[in-house]
Amino acid sequence: MRYQHLARRLRDLGCDEMHAGKGSHRIWYNPLTEKVTSIPDWSARDLTLGTVRAVI
Repeated sequence: MRYQHLARRLRDLGCDEMHAGKGSHRIWYNPLTEKVTSIPDWSARDLTLGTVRAVI
C-alpha cells in the first residue's frame, strides 16, 4: 500500500495530518485515541505490511 492510499484511508477514519516530520515522514493525529504517529512518505514505494498494521 502506498502512502497516498493510506493517507486517504486515515482521513476517512477521521485522522488529521499535523505536519511534516524529519526526512520523508509525516506526523498524523488520531482524535479518537488522542495518539500521534509518524508515517513514512515513500511516494513511489509501498509501505511494509507491518507499518500499515501498526498505523491502523
